Amino acid sequence: CLGLTMWETEGLQTFGIVLIVCASLKLLHLLGLISFSEDSVEDELELSAVRHRPEALEQLEAQTRFSRKELQILYRGFKNECPSGVVNEDTFKEIYSQFFPQGDASTYAHFLFNAFDTDHNGSISFEDFVMGLSILLRGSVQEKLNWAFNLYDMNKDGYITKEEMLDIIKSIYDMMGKCTYPILKEETPRQHVEIFFQKMDKNRDGVVTIDEFIDCCQNDENIMRSMQLFENVI
Repeated sequence: CLGLTMWETEGLQTFGIVLIVCASLKLLHLLGLISFSEDSVEDELELSAVRHRPEALEQLEAQTRFSRKELQILYRGFKNECPSGVVNEDTFKEIYSQFFPQGDASTYAHFLFNAFDTDHNGSISFEDFVMGLSILLRGSVQEKLNWAFNLYDMNKDGYITKEEMLDIIKSIYDMMGKCTYPILKEETPRQHVEIFFQKMDKNRDGVVTIDEFIDCCQNDENIMRSMQLFENVI
């Protein structure tokens, strides 16, 4: 089971952030994108053969930390699995149900889908996918933490509330299923929320701001170490 040592020794916050990246890598694996090969490169004519045409490669290359060749290969895998050029939420949930068969990943997948779906139109385009992936795999620490904060800030009001954090933690418990409960049987989701807020809510106003979140994470060795785990995956 993934990350059990982290649950015991490094805390839920660290595991939750690593899990974002791990889950994204599973998405890459299922789309066949982890292993790049020279003969996989598609030319630009191929990009016009599907219903959803991505933005010009030059623009995506400028907006992400991927090279033109990497973007072409990423798009080929994305297109093969998603011929329409977009991923809907049901497909996203199916991917994570394969990653966590011992639990119910649907709620966490819903939250993660919303974080990738930056324009909130109910689907993830190749542009949405590659922009998020660029941050998670090659972004700066600040960019990764901003992305993680956006995941937790469900209503996008600029604050993480206890209820938002509780929903996320419950969804992680549900997703990990039987891998989690034997280890955490004496803990409850709400207790973890209280620990989280004691650590991050510096001014004790009942919410966590982006500045409080980033400051706390940047001063946590475990979280900083986790930020570097997957930088050279692709």
